[in-house]
Amino acid sequence: MTVTTARRPDAETQPGAVARWFNDGWITTRRNLIKIKRVPDILVFTTLQPIMFVLLFTYVYAGVIDIPGSTYTEFIMAGIFAQTVVFGSTYSGSAMAQDLKDGIIDRFRTLPMSPSAVLIGRTNGDLLINSISMAVMMATGFVVGWRIRSSFLEAVAAVALLLLFAYALSWVMAFLGMMVRSPEVINNVSFLVLFPLTFISNAFVPAETLPGPLRIFAEWNPVTSLVQAARDLFGNVPAGTPVGDSWHQQYPALAVLTGVVVILVVFVPLAIRRFSQVTSR
Repeated sequence: MTVTTARRPDAETQPGAVARWFNDGWITTRRNLIKIKRVPDILVFTTLQPIMFVLLFTYVYAGVIDIPGSTYTEFIMAGIFAQTVVFGSTYSGSAMAQDLKDGIIDRFRTLPMSPSAVLIGRTNGDLLINSISMAVMMATGFVVGWRIRSSFLEAVAAVALLLLFAYALSWVMAFLGMMVRSPEVINNVSFLVLFPLTFISNAFVPAETLPGPLRIFAEWNPVTSLVQAARDLFGNVPAGTPVGDSWHQQYPALAVLTGVVVILVVFVPLAIRRFSQVTSR
């Protein structure tokens, strides 16, 4: 039996199409928020992981890693923030793969809704999860001695930059989740890609302390720019820290914003097109 998709005729060109698109996106976002409420394990483990990393690095490694002009606790927090939101973006991929596997997407395709609404709801839901993780990490950081040394607006800008980068990555992961169609595969692929991105960077040690090839990789790593921008905006850059001569090292926040725009411009259309392909089978 063939399932056909009930679509509004010329839905994208009818008056009020933009309003309906926002409404569809809100409905699917609400669906993912309700899912978190009904499956609290998602939120529990999402918040426990950053707490574990904060405590692990501040109490286990702080005594053996020396950061001239600062404490390791203040140095490491921006790295933990970046690592957590980057890994948090993988949930978009595994959730999309799970929805495809469970057949929920087949139900969505029979509804008169925008094809991009499901993806909007998925990435928006992950944005909320990452926001909660950020709040938990910041509270934990204050407990262990981390402090914001900049203004309130600069701190807000740091949080916004971290979440914006994670939101862009969510679209990448959603696209990959529709390519593999298996939550297990996307989790393994994400780990293989994101693990070196986060650890071969300036997140946990200064990039200049890494050996030759790894140092070059770390300097051009987008996560390095993200961490450096967060440190600058939080006011946690140690005094006398050398700044590289390249453009992305001189202006890390602008480099991150440029990368976010490129990722969204490339992967939002790709993800929507891929969604249309998998739902037309």
